[in-house]
Amino acid sequence: MSDTHISDFDREAGFGDYFALLKPRVMSLVIFTALVGLLVAPVPVHPVVGLCSILFIAIGAGASGALNMWYDADIDAVMKRTAKRPVPAGRIAAEEALALGVALSGMAVVMLALASNLVAAGLLAFTIFFYAVIYTVFLKRSTPQNIVIGGAAGAFPPMIGWAVATGGVSVESALMFALIFMWTPPHFWALALFMKSDYDVARVPMLTVTHGRRVTRNHILGYTICLVPVALGIAFTSIGGPVYLAVSLVLNALFLKGAWTVWRRGEDAATADGYRAEKKLFRLSLSYLFLHFGALLVESTLRGFGLGMGGWW
Repeated sequence: MSDTHISDFDREAGFGDYFALLKPRVMSLVIFTALVGLLVAPVPVHPVVGLCSILFIAIGAGASGALNMWYDADIDAVMKRTAKRPVPAGRIAAEEALALGVALSGMAVVMLALASNLVAAGLLAFTIFFYAVIYTVFLKRSTPQNIVIGGAAGAFPPMIGWAVATGGVSVESALMFALIFMWTPPHFWALALFMKSDYDVARVPMLTVTHGRRVTRNHILGYTICLVPVALGIAFTSIGGPVYLAVSLVLNALFLKGAWTVWRRGEDAATADGYRAEKKLFRLSLSYLFLHFGALLVESTLRGFGLGMGGWW
């Protein structure tokens, strides 16, 4: 049989498969937001300590991804979006994914404690536990609020980065957490609107499955309205400033407009144009988070050059 006819189940796992097991796309967001949390903190961190800390936070995020893929292999196998992942595709055994996830989790937490402090390590340990156990094992398959509550796992990284620098938490780190926490539901529900069939087949109680698309549209608008004051509120803290405020005003106006458009649409209109508005809102949500944290990084850089206006209010 030629190589072109070898299926995923026939070939051995390679480096790319193990890397995919760590969910690199999710890991990249974790790295970026944790790095911003570390850099905008008022306490300087030695570059070596900072680099090591971000590395261990990234490893912890990857460990969470491996544990998630181990437990979710059954539903991943029946969803088009996830069927080619290493475990459901048969390239990596579920037991191997579990062992790797547990080993990396332990290493990441212990090494972060040694590199920085116990508060940061404790937050990382709780984040891994929350994502792998609270969300993956319990929430995801039991409640349509899975994304709402489970979103906390993705919201902790900037708080961990802040703790690496300061050894604690603050209003600023809590607001960065809240920004991601409130952003997560409309981000995922926009995706769910045009990926509903996948969740139907897998019997995952996403809001679109349990309550329908109309209710989901209502929730997207509601959470977006609640997200706006959280995002804008950061501008009035020590890590905010005029650059962040300007960026946030534009992004939130666009996000509100997108959520409003999605809310007004009926299923006939959405189906007719291939859920174009919903896909546009989903893409915008990706830029929304990246640009908010990017603006915080700009403010921090300006303060470093003595040009910032943190606490300008």
